[in-house]
Amino acid sequence: MCQACNAITSTNHESSDPVEAFAEGLLATVNHASLALMISVGHRTRLFDAMRGVGWVTAAGLADKARLNERYVREWLGAMATGRIVEVDGSDEVDRYRLPDVHAEALARSGESMGTMFQWIAVLGGVESQVVEVFKQGGGVPYEAYDRFHEVMAEESSLSVVAGLHEHILPLAPELIERLEAGIEVLDVGCGSGMALCELAQRFPRSRFTGYDLCEPAVAAAERHAAELGLPHVFFEARDVAALDTVDHFDLVTGFDVIHDQRDPAGVLQAIKHALKPGGTFLMQDLRCHSRVAENVGHPLCPFLYTISTMHCMTVSLAQDGAGLGAAWGEQLAVRMLHEAGFEGVTVNTLPHDIQNNWYVMRKPAAVLEPAVS
Repeated sequence: MCQACNAITSTNHESSDPVEAFAEGLLATVNHASLALMISVGHRTRLFDAMRGVGWVTAAGLADKARLNERYVREWLGAMATGRIVEVDGSDEVDRYRLPDVHAEALARSGESMGTMFQWIAVLGGVESQVVEVFKQGGGVPYEAYDRFHEVMAEESSLSVVAGLHEHILPLAPELIERLEAGIEVLDVGCGSGMALCELAQRFPRSRFTGYDLCEPAVAAAERHAAELGLPHVFFEARDVAALDTVDHFDLVTGFDVIHDQRDPAGVLQAIKHALKPGGTFLMQDLRCHSRVAENVGHPLCPFLYTISTMHCMTVSLAQDGAGLGAAWGEQLAVRMLHEAGFEGVTVNTLPHDIQNNWYVMRKPAAVLEPAVS
């Protein structure tokens, strides 16, 4: 261990030496990164769900309740207790643990379910060696290299998109709910596992819904989900939306957290405009940040966003010889590209349930007559 780290671990007060102070911050980062991985484990094993509202419990009692191996649960509780995620009581012969109600509200599935986002640490860490290689040689890491990507993305989408669709998101576009109730044609680009589209299809049986995604496993999962729900008016297909040749067909196109990691984002935006009927609506969700790094210093999520971009969004685009736009392309560039694609009336919205994203609403000009695509 370095001398600065030795000094930090041997004292309980903040160091006045700038090197030691910085090293102290790095040690905190190591601990927080470790806790992030353990929070992901706790989420996936439903340990936070099992601890919510039960009060003090031993490791053996929690393992029995969660139907897990006691030795692993005990070690996990060690990380949670020393990381102050759970409380520990050592007054008895056997330690007991409690998840405070406020922590349970943030972490349990019945609360804010923030544990979902911590799964990205392991998903992205799984391709670290491949990313290191493309740092040296260029190129990118393909979609298929990522374990559980679409599974985690679907879970996150259920919180950021599906949970707010009816109350927050659809009302952003004037008269959209009424049009969906009457019956319109809807396309979701980069539909993933189809969570959002199936939610819409359940609510609006008179409309017809189509989802496109590049990844066949995600499309297969979407088809299974639609079949389980008995939705005959929703359809999924594996295809590259940049090569979309549909013209003047859809009344509404949605793109949830998808444009920035496309091989050809400008081409996808053009294809979406062509696919819309004149006057049709495009509803786009993308990450909320500035297009310049200097303006993002102090942003509460940007270290996370740039990490996701380096480890996934940018590199999967570069793996296809794409633009590599990246997750942090930012509001300014997004608005400019939307205007360049020919959309009008672009508005940028934020939602109370979503601190991470901007919501863009725009339309295809009513007077535009698209040429036939050969």
